Formats: sequence, structure tokens, C-alpha cells
Amino acid sequence: MTKKTNLFANLKSDFSSGLVVFLVALPLCLGIALASGAPLFSGIISGVVGGIVVGFLSKSHISVSGPAAGLTAIVLVAITDLGAFDVFLTAVFIAGLIQLALGFLKAGGISNFFPTNVIEGMLAGIGVIIFLKQIPKALGSDVSVGSGLKIFSDVVASFGDVKMGVVIVTAISLAIILIWNKIPTLNSIKLLPAALIAVTVGILINEFLFKGTSYEITSKYLVSLPVPTTLEEFKAIIVLPNFTAITNPAVWIVAITIAVVASIETLLCIEASDRMDVQKRYTDTNVELKAQGIGNIISALLGGLPMTSVVVRTTANANAGAKSKMSAVIHGVLLLISVLTIPVLLNKIPFATLAAVLLLIGYKLAKPAVFKHFWNQGKYQFVPFIATFGAVVFLDLLKGVALGMVISILFVLKGNIKRAYNFRKEEYKDGDVIHIDLAQEVSFLNKAAIKSTLAAIPENSNVIINATDTVYIAHDVLDLIKEFKKINAKDKNLSVKLVGFKKEYNLENTGEEEKHIFVEHKN
Repeated sequence: MTKKTNLFANLKSDFSSGLVVFLVALPLCLGIALASGAPLFSGIISGVVGGIVVGFLSKSHISVSGPAAGLTAIVLVAITDLGAFDVFLTAVFIAGLIQLALGFLKAGGISNFFPTNVIEGMLAGIGVIIFLKQIPKALGSDVSVGSGLKIFSDVVASFGDVKMGVVIVTAISLAIILIWNKIPTLNSIKLLPAALIAVTVGILINEFLFKGTSYEITSKYLVSLPVPTTLEEFKAIIVLPNFTAITNPAVWIVAITIAVVASIETLLCIEASDRMDVQKRYTDTNVELKAQGIGNIISALLGGLPMTSVVVRTTANANAGAKSKMSAVIHGVLLLISVLTIPVLLNKIPFATLAAVLLLIGYKLAKPAVFKHFWNQGKYQFVPFIATFGAVVFLDLLKGVALGMVISILFVLKGNIKRAYNFRKEEYKDGDVIHIDLAQEVSFLNKAAIKSTLAAIPENSNVIINATDTVYIAHDVLDLIKEFKKINAKDKNLSVKLVGFKKEYNLENTGEEEKHIFVEHKN
């Protein structure tokens, strides 16, 4: 009873946001299926299962699952290499089982090691890609935007192939969404979201104002769903897995690849979605992996594409004011109902209107304020952020995140080296008193920095090396300090005092009387 109350407690706002996500997800499901070389309906199946099944099982409050653009290249190559879509579905089924096992093995905890700046860099990169890839659709261009450095040249080329009818609908759709969201009275009407108004106006303009004119938007630039008229035609759309291929090693390689990539993308998106959640709720990532595994198993059995938690839909969901996971379930139900009942009406929606929705989503993910924020945080925050951002845009999502993680780890190591000791120097009448206070843990990574510091101490100085707060000092560092005290200090006429070193370190501390006199001089 409690679960039911929680699910339906925010039905009004969740229905509104679910409707918005449905409008965003519909063309994405079709577009990803097309780009993957799979049957178009397989994208819809994945979206329905991702919404209803994963949405219900997941503990995430605002993330939305479905076919992912990040898997497109893998799916395209896999279908080609395996030779048949039904064989590929067997690999998706196995991938789901692997994800389910990862959930039980509690592998979801890996998401806790993704730094905030890397996640934000990933989101900003995805935002730029979304924005740039929608420009041709917003212009009515037939140019297909590629990836990497080619993405910019393709966008520029798209301006040479513009259809005014599409541009007008895009501009009006953008104006409606922006104005609607700026006016509090209109924005408060959650059951009439701006995206729905924009879609409705886009259909009406094309059907009643542009019809029969040079501005008319043809079917090539409208949503294109299969329209089965009989039960047999509907059955023909559904493809079942070919389990006779389960002994094929190539199928298992594809399955493992999909399971690993889909799991990583899901965990990244979950981390991002938790950051978008205004209530700052946290998701059990192990449960999420189980939910994704079950979702991929069911999707494969119904002829659908593999799925992940998806940033675009999740962002749209958060921006539309989703309060609970009921929004994701509603979006899945709407997908199912719409493709079964009103495919003809849905096929009248201009891609231009949907492009307008996605342009604004892309901008919000990569708005200048995000870059300014990390710039102001300093190089240790900004460099991993901008590196992740650039690599996601010019390479791909996983390489971008990997690069950001490597740079972050290097910065952490560098930071730990600096924090291994505190170096203080104060004037003293007979020379300098130099204090080196060791941190709680001093590892072999700190040896080079401590060595250079000791080597730079001027002659005739007094040095205090304080290990009072240490819990662990690496053997290499202890040997270095011994060598410095016995040999280097004599060569440079240094007075070296050791304080707080434990017995097991085998280093002789300064006597209490001598230490008192030395500290007294300092004061």
C-alpha cells in the first residue's frame, strides 16, 4: 500500500513530464534503430520495455531507459558480423543475464568513483553533440552529421541545404517553448507542457497553412512509424531471438561487449541523474544493474534493441519536473499506446519541432555557465572537465570518460604527493628553522617530492621533521630521512631534529629537553 501511494503521489506532475519524455523518446527510438541497421519497431520495443519494466523495477526517481545512441556503433557492427538480427537478439539476451549477475555481485558501486567534474564534462559533451546533430533537422537539410572533427564540417554543410518550411516550424517551436517556460502562468499548467503545444502547433501549421505550398514539409521530414493494419502484419514486425546461435563464440563476445558498455553508460547516467534530482535522492546502482538486465532480457525476447539509462530522456524528464519513477513508466505506456492506436497521427509530427525540443536540452547541458563554474574552481577541476568534454565530442563517450578519469587520478596522485607533508620556514636568529610536518600517510609516491625538498634546504639551517600525526611511512621514505640525517645534514652543516617517530620506524627522536630548547628558540 505504501509503494502504491508513493508511486501515485505526484501523478499530475509525473504525467506531464512523462508526456514530454514520450515526445522526445519517440523519434530517438526510431532514429537509433535506423542508425543501428535494425528494424525500426525494435527501437520502439526497447523504449516501451525501458519505460515500463525498467522504470518500475529501478530505484532511480528520474532516470529514463531506452535504446542508447552510445550503443549504435556496436549494434550496427554486431548485426553485420553476426549476419542476422535474430542472432543478434540472442546476444542481447545473454548481455541481460550478465548485467543481472553484475547486479547481484554488487558491481554497481563502481559509479562512486566517477568524479563530479568528469560527469559534468560528459554531460556537457553530450549536450554539444545533441545540439549539433539536431541542426540539420532544424533546417530541413539532408546532410547527415557524423562524429569527431567531421561533426563541425557537416553542420556547416547543412546550412547549404535549407528548407524554409522546416526552418519556420523550428523557429516557431523554439519561440513557443521559450515563451511558455518564461511565463509563470503558462508554465504552471503541467498537463499542457511546452513541448506538447509546440508539437500540436507544428502539425497544424504544416497541415493547414503549408499544405499544397512550397513550404509544405513532406513525409521525409516527418516521424515515420510502421502502420500495421492486420494482426499478421503486426506479428511480422516482431522478431524473436534465434537461440540455436547460443553456442556461437561470436555471439558471446558481442554479449559481453554490450553488457560492459551498457552497464558503464547506465552507471554514468545514474550518477548524472542523481545530480539533476532537485531532491538529491540517491539511486541503488546494484538494483539498477538488475533492472537493466531484466529489461534487456525482455527486450530481446520481444525483438527490441539493447538499452541503457539515457541522458537525453533523463534530462528531459528532470527539466519537465518529474517527481518519481512513475514518469518513466508513463512515458513507456504512452509509447505503447501511441504506436498501437495512433501511428498515422504520430507520423504527422515534423522532425523540426522535435529538433527544437532537443536543441534546448542540448543547450542546457552545455550552457556557458557550466564551463565558467569549473574554470572558477581552478585547474584541478577544470582540466579533467574540459578534457572529458572534448574527448566525448571528438571521440566517444567511453573514451571521454576514461580520459577524464586518468587525468583526475593523476591530479589526485599529484595532490597526495603535495599533501604528504607541510613545509614551513621561519626566521631564526642563528639561521632558518625549517619545519617539515609529515601527513598521516606517507607513501613511496611522496619520496621524490620529499627528496627534492630536503635537497633544497640551505646550509647552516635548523630542521624539524615532525612525524607526530603519521600512521604509516613507507620504508623508502624512512631510508631517505635516515640518509639525510646521517650524511646530507653533516655535509651542509644542518641541525636535524626528529619528532614523533614511532619505535618501529627505527629513527631516534630528539630528547625532550633538547626539543624544548629548540622549540623555545622558535617562539
